[in-house]
Amino acid sequence: MSTEKVDVLVIGAGPSGTVAASIINQAGFKVKIVEKEKFPRFVIGESLLPKCMEPLEAAGFLPALKTKGYQEKSGAKFVNSEKKVMDFNFSDQFTKGWNWTWQVPRADFDKVLADEVEKMGVPIDYETTVTDIQFEGSNSTTTVKCKDGSEKKIEARFIVDGSGYGRVIPRLLKLDRPSDLPPRKALYTHIVDTRRNDYIEPDRILIAEHQSQVWVWCIPFSNGNTSCGFVGNPPFFEDFKGSLEEQLRSMIASEWSIAERFKDSKFIFEPRVIEGWSISIEKFYGDGYVLTGNVTEFLDPVFSSGVTLAVASSQLAANVVVRQLKGENVDWEKEYTTPMLDGIDVFRTYVMAWYDGSLQKMFFNEERNMDVIRQMCSVLAGYVWDTDNPFVKDHRTSLSRMVRLINVEKKMKDLEESEAGG
Repeated sequence: MSTEKVDVLVIGAGPSGTVAASIINQAGFKVKIVEKEKFPRFVIGESLLPKCMEPLEAAGFLPALKTKGYQEKSGAKFVNSEKKVMDFNFSDQFTKGWNWTWQVPRADFDKVLADEVEKMGVPIDYETTVTDIQFEGSNSTTTVKCKDGSEKKIEARFIVDGSGYGRVIPRLLKLDRPSDLPPRKALYTHIVDTRRNDYIEPDRILIAEHQSQVWVWCIPFSNGNTSCGFVGNPPFFEDFKGSLEEQLRSMIASEWSIAERFKDSKFIFEPRVIEGWSISIEKFYGDGYVLTGNVTEFLDPVFSSGVTLAVASSQLAANVVVRQLKGENVDWEKEYTTPMLDGIDVFRTYVMAWYDGSLQKMFFNEERNMDVIRQMCSVLAGYVWDTDNPFVKDHRTSLSRMVRLINVEKKMKDLEESEAGG
């Protein structure tokens, strides 16, 4: 069995793995990526957030991405069953930073990142599965099974696990623990969007509240296709019968915001299902390894936080890895785990608020406070580490205070109207 030696082994060639590999490679260390699948491969998480542009820039990926002509994303539109609309523009956000990003077919997007990191001198072994990892202090020996069935060993001074749903190190070391979010299900496909230009802001990402705890995503791509999916608690899907395509078409027909747009439109592939995606982890790092991206924790797709948390965590982790390999003393808890948990907790607060309906009260309130809208816009742009923003710093209380105020104002308005009518 052959043995290869590197400074850093990266598991997973998705955005998390490639960003980490690029940054560590730029620091002069020998890096290798192993990836269990063959690229391009399909994955969801197609709507990026402006915050993720910073890690992509640090990794040197933006020039290549800009040549691809992806659909630019400058905001997001939310609608509800009463046909109320809340449109956020990232140019109005509270936090200074990127005010645009992209909506991307992930198979193509991830392949661009992987190709670029290879051009930088980082080899990727595709169709290569990690079967075992043995740690000796911070050094490790990883056994992998290659696509031809052979095995080899990779000795590394450090491992970055960006394996996403594969969760290689958590699985091997039994680090997974249940999430505090309830299990949910998604049914989705890509649609040939021939009627797109019949609608106002046809290229805008649309999030529709279909009913309580059920929502719809509509993510247009520059190639003329649009990603569409329904997300909700599993019982919602039991009301729809037939094949997956028949179920999804019935759901689309029942949602006012997309029914006519996608009526009888061609589905590019048979609708797919994912469910039970929320999962957490006991710890984000150990002696000789760090977990990044969805390996740390995946919450919910409603605010498109997945790729942002993936690349933000990999940028942060890669910089700490570089310092450690250079012989500096690092504090993984303070420098990595704490800030990552802070960002995840902010997103979790608003995911839970979306599903309990309190966030919609603010979104669709007729009396809108523009300062609040700008602060919330920054959260939706992914700037969940800006503690100058009250909706980040005090995320557990700011929204609840706002909802209480809205409820009081509504009661006063209803009382005034009742007295006027009497």
